[in-house]
Formats: sequence, structure tokens, C-alpha cells
Amino acid sequence: MKTLTLKNKFQTNVTLVANDFIDNYMIQANGEFVKVYLFLLRHLDDPCSSLTIPMIADCLNNTEKDILRAFRYWKSEGLLTLEKDEEGRITGVELEKAASIATAREDAPEATPPPVSSANVSQKIQTVPLMPAVDTHTATAIPLTSFKAQKELKSLLFIAEQYLGKTLSRTDVDSITYFYQDLKMSADLIEYLIESCVENGHKSIHYIQKVALSWTDSNITSVEQARQSSSAYNKNCYTVLNAFGIKNRGPAPAELEFIKKWTEEFGFSLDIIQEACRRTIASTHQPSFEYADTILTKWNAGQVHHLQDIAALDEAFQKEKSSHKSVGSKQKPVAKNLNNFERRAYDMESLEEQLLNSNLKEHSCGT
Repeated sequence: MKTLTLKNKFQTNVTLVANDFIDNYMIQANGEFVKVYLFLLRHLDDPCSSLTIPMIADCLNNTEKDILRAFRYWKSEGLLTLEKDEEGRITGVELEKAASIATAREDAPEATPPPVSSANVSQKIQTVPLMPAVDTHTATAIPLTSFKAQKELKSLLFIAEQYLGKTLSRTDVDSITYFYQDLKMSADLIEYLIESCVENGHKSIHYIQKVALSWTDSNITSVEQARQSSSAYNKNCYTVLNAFGIKNRGPAPAELEFIKKWTEEFGFSLDIIQEACRRTIASTHQPSFEYADTILTKWNAGQVHHLQDIAALDEAFQKEKSSHKSVGSKQKPVAKNLNNFERRAYDMESLEEQLLNSNLKEHSCGT
């Protein structure tokens, strides 16, 4: 039998990824972190490779902070070590062999993880299950040292990344931790908070935090209460904007403050607010929240609760106006008659005689 001659035309320029990485690490990691890890694998055995953190960020269309965050994450997972100089700058990255963790996880599913804090939670952001384990019956804060709190918070961070469409910054992580720990919001309520804000076109964490504080002030502790509040908010805004003839936009922040003042602080029903808007348009011929606010402030001081109360105020105002007119008419000054004065009587013959005598005296003195 003849000896076989083997020829290799297979492309050897490949990157090998361990199955253990795919089975136990990749599934639960953030996609951007996986991209960084695969990029490192790609250049691991490339003798011509000369990488810097800015170069990696440019190649992956990320920021340098995103790259550093990925480094810290994989270091925490035990898949790489970082070499640093005396000033703390990263000078080298060494990839470690992926240790099998599936068995360890199955043997100790309830093992208590290290405490979460704003300092380290960003590094552990993606070691999370895809679905949150939430307690829908209570808003009581769970200690962050508990396994349940760790699980819920990590899930929230993962979900937030999906809604916001970006890797969370330290500010984002701190804010979500604040909602959970300090505001005592349940995990499902925080998820609904982020979802509703994003659906309304607001991805800013500062806007989301403002809504969270508003819900806390309104004692909203469940998703159902939040839905009802959002429904009322949309109805109130639509009604006021429609009364002003404003279409195809939502209320501006200053306008929203006026609407909240009228509905929450004053407690006016929508029909009363609509009447104020109607009178504003009739007087100014344009939408003016400031003018409407002066009307509603007077009505609030006048204890208006129904439309009938407005009619009573209008009637009282007309009576007061009429009384002022009648009093003013009685006090008008009477014009004086210029011809009403004592006439003097003159004797014309006596005046002529006096004038003649005077002329004779002047003539005699001259001669």
C-alpha cells in the first residue's frame, strides 16, 4: 500500500477560544467585555502586535474607560492579570487559563458573594443572570450583603445597560444602587422606572433619578401605582396642552411644573384648569402658562372647588365693579358757571366830567 502524502492548505491564521470560556464565562458577560477579551486573544501570539489602550479603544469603537472597565472585569473573573509600573499605569496584560467554574457554581448556588458597593459593582456588572429575581410584594430594602440583593442589583445593572444601550458609567451604577439601597425601591419598580423613561425618550440618568425621587415623594412603591401615576400624568399633560392648542409635543420642564402645581398642590380638576386656559387664550390670544397660573392662584385663594364656584366669584367681582362705578359718579366735581359773578355799575357821565377836568388842569399847568 502506498504512503499517503498530506498537504495542508487550511488557513492557520486563526484564534482559538476555549470551550470553557464559551460555556461558563461568555454567556454571562457583557458583549463589550467579550469583544475586548477576543481582541486580546487575537493579538496574543502576533509577534508584530504593538497595542496601547487608545488603539484598542479605537479598533473596538469604545472609550478608553470602557477598555479599562473590561480589563478589571476579566481580572475579577480570574482570566487575566495586569502588569503596572510604579505610577500605576498598565504596561502589560497576561491572559490566564480559564478555570472550570460550572461545577463550583452548581455545588454552592447560595454562596454569599462579596458585598456590593459603588466602588466594585462596576467591575462585577456582568456576572449576572439574564432575568431578575425580584420581590414584587415588598419595597423593604434588602441588605446588600445578602445573596438576593447581589443577584437583584446585578440583574438591574444588566437590564439598565440593555435599555440605555451603553456600558454603564460609575455615575449610572451609583444612581441605580441609590434607588435600590437608599430609596428602598424594589427591583421590579426600578426596572419599570428605567423602561418608562427610555420609552418617553429620556436616557439621561439625571432625568431618571428625578423621576425616582418624584415617585418616592408620592409614596409610589409598586409598579401598579407607577403605571397609574404615569397614566394620570399623560392625561393631565395632554388635556392642558390641548386646551392651549399645543400639538405634537410634550410639556417643557417649566410647563410640567405648572401642571403639577395646579393638579397636585392646588388639587384642581381638569375642567377648572381648562377654563383657566380658555380665559388665558381669550385675554392674551396665545398660550401662556404664567397667565393661567395667576388665574388659578386667585381661584385657589378664593376656595374654588367646582365650576359653579368660579361663576360665584365672577358675579361677586361684577357687583364690586358696579359699586365702584356708582360711588365714583356721585363724587364727580360740579363745573362752575363762569358768568356767575357780581357785576359792577358805572356812572358814565361822572367819568366823562372827571376826564374833562383832568385835561383842563394839565393844559393850564403847561401855559
